[in-house]
Amino acid sequence: MRKNKFDTNEKVLLKSLKETVTVNKFSYVPNMKRYSYTVKEYPHTFYFEEELEQLTT
Repeated sequence: MRKNKFDTNEKVLLKSLKETVTVNKFSYVPNMKRYSYTVKEYPHTFYFEEELEQLTT
């Protein structure tokens, strides 16, 4: 069973900007007990799962 919500190359909605972005990579942050994600459009910023949203088709 996977624990992270989004996968590499998945297109997701960046809630703050209401913009579609592509997940570049993700990693688990043990001391915060959650996943962080970087996106191709903003490679120098990381986001947590609650800042991203699955795209609805």
